[in-house]
Amino acid sequence: MHRPFATLDVFTDRRFAGNPLAVVREAEGLEADAMQAIAREFNHPETVFVFAPADAGHRARLRIFTPARELPFAGHPTVGTAVLLALFDGAAAGGELVLEEGIGAVRCTLEWVNGARGGARFAIPQLPAQAGPVADRATVAAALSLDPRDIEGAVARWSAGIPFTFVPVARLAAMAHCRPDPAKFDAAFPGGAAYVFCNETAEPGHHFHARMFAPGMGIAEDPATGSAAAAFAGLLASRLPDGSHAITIEQGYEMGRPSLLRLAAEVSAGQLLSAAIGGDAVVVTQGTIEA
Repeated sequence: MHRPFATLDVFTDRRFAGNPLAVVREAEGLEADAMQAIAREFNHPETVFVFAPADAGHRARLRIFTPARELPFAGHPTVGTAVLLALFDGAAAGGELVLEEGIGAVRCTLEWVNGARGGARFAIPQLPAQAGPVADRATVAAALSLDPRDIEGAVARWSAGIPFTFVPVARLAAMAHCRPDPAKFDAAFPGGAAYVFCNETAEPGHHFHARMFAPGMGIAEDPATGSAAAAFAGLLASRLPDGSHAITIEQGYEMGRPSLLRLAAEVSAGQLLSAAIGGDAVVVTQGTIEA
């Protein structure tokens, strides 16, 4: 069967940067093993399959696969699919659509649109929570090929649907030296995902520099990770004063795929009340796949 697909670069407004995404529309009739095989074929960090929604008031139901497994929720697939569907619908900036994902309904807002490009944000569907204990600093450092002295502050594990271990690093130079050690990674990072960050940034005006490694998910390194940014909001909340905050996270620079994620957070008494993840996306290819 001919099924239309598009690929996009997400968390960027220019092609050949950001995080690649494949979106297969008209996915009705595909079984999970077929979708997993197609995701391996595209070999992007994630591939989205678009189905008719369960709720007629929503725009679509999504299933999201890495090359290795299905995910209940992910940020760059949400942003990229929202932009793509809005482009097909002829939606204008300010328009809203709801996408059904494994985590539940995700409300998205189209921020801008111009030809084959656009920007969208989504309200995180699940507030982040701490997700269990972490390994000791020496174990974490060894799994990333770092010196324990490179880690500055407490390592923490948070989840907003997918758990990540957050590793604060002192300097960009140390960030550049991160090299996951396959023999030590699983012991250091239960759940299989490490998000390394620092306050020093590659470009002025940004707030954090990040890298994300998840080899167990089939992602050696991710150029941009919206689900991690959603969980990161929980970690940051206790450090932020009351009020609204706009935070820019840069990621993917070491991979030659610079990405920018916009995190909006509302904080009261050290608690996160709400958060949204935003970014841009641009269509790169369109065609059909036989499946």
